[in-house]
Amino acid sequence: GRVVVEVNARHTSQRCAACGRVAKENRPTRAEFCCVRCGHTADADENAAVNILRRQADAQAA
Repeated sequence: GRVVVEVNARHTSQRCAACGRVAKENRPTRAEFCCVRCGHTADADENAAVNILRRQADAQAA
């Protein structure tokens, strides 16, 4: 079986998966992510998925 962990997705699409900076400006377009602090670039959905995965890991560790 699998364990399902519900996490709050708030700001996961605006949070940089590299440095953690949350900024609306990190999303220049719907599809792109570019951090205004560290310059990290990624597909916006992939960046958000990394953030959700980290929240899940943090929730299970708690």
